[in-house]
Amino acid sequence: MAEVTGKIIVLIIVLALVILFFCMVPVGLWISAVASGVKIGIFNLVGMRLRRVKPAKIVMPMIKATKAGMDVKVNQLEAHYLAGGNVDKVVNALIAAERAGMELSFEQASAIDLAGRDVFEAVTMSVTPKVIETPLISAVAKDGIELLVKARVTVRTNIERLIGGAGEATVLARIGEGIVTTVGSSRTHSEVLENPDEISKVVLGKGLDSGTAYEIISIDIADIDIGRNIGANLQSLQAEADNKIAQARAEERRAMAVALEQEMRAAVVEAEAEVPRAMAEALRNGSMGVMDYYRLQNVQADTQMKKEIGKGVDNYTSRKPDNKLGPVSTPEN
Repeated sequence: MAEVTGKIIVLIIVLALVILFFCMVPVGLWISAVASGVKIGIFNLVGMRLRRVKPAKIVMPMIKATKAGMDVKVNQLEAHYLAGGNVDKVVNALIAAERAGMELSFEQASAIDLAGRDVFEAVTMSVTPKVIETPLISAVAKDGIELLVKARVTVRTNIERLIGGAGEATVLARIGEGIVTTVGSSRTHSEVLENPDEISKVVLGKGLDSGTAYEIISIDIADIDIGRNIGANLQSLQAEADNKIAQARAEERRAMAVALEQEMRAAVVEAEAEVPRAMAEALRNGSMGVMDYYRLQNVQADTQMKKEIGKGVDNYTSRKPDNKLGPVSTPEN
């Protein structure tokens, strides 16, 4: 019984060791590598496990590189993986660059990948240019007419400037600035409509791709639409502003005139208030007698009465109907 138990324990231990061996050593992956002509030892695969590197992430790109005839070291791929790079994309980019006849080293490709760029897409765009389209760009000619311009830009990647170079947003912004400048320097909008290719020539000649990760191949004007009459709108707004300013100045002058009139009336009232004082002073000094004062009062009363009579006659005349019957005849005696 003890002997049977010992055999079972030994069998369990052997089975555990076998399972541990196949977990630590990717035998199937090693066989695939050896069959593909990749020189990699089984202990290297075990070391990858210990270094927390997935062997498949290294071996499969290594197989592709070997089949493509490229000389790539296992240590290079493993170091790039440990640095946080995408080994598969780097190998694909190297293969595509070699097939296209481009000079791209592993160091360049890995640096581009670690910089956050898609190195395989960059190589693809360098071989096959990409067309990017600008949004509608509003530009105003010298005659005040707004033009809405849309352009298609053909670019390809500049591998040497890919690290540290500006992206698509910068290229589109510079092209938009160039279109606005070119249209703004045109005398009339009809000139732009007649020769839209002049915009492409002028903008393309400004070297807008300097400092960017792309090389501009061509700029094609896809569409030009006529927008608003900006010049007329500005003139209308200016006229409205001038009108408001004139109204404000007129109101200011009217207020000053009203204030001056009130001051003059106040001066008249003040002068009239001095008359009784002067008369009282004249009576006290004997310069004017009592009879002179009464005569002055009579004259004022007569003047006031004549004014009232004159007002009454005017009102009566304005209300009196016309006599259409003619004069009244008297009977004969």
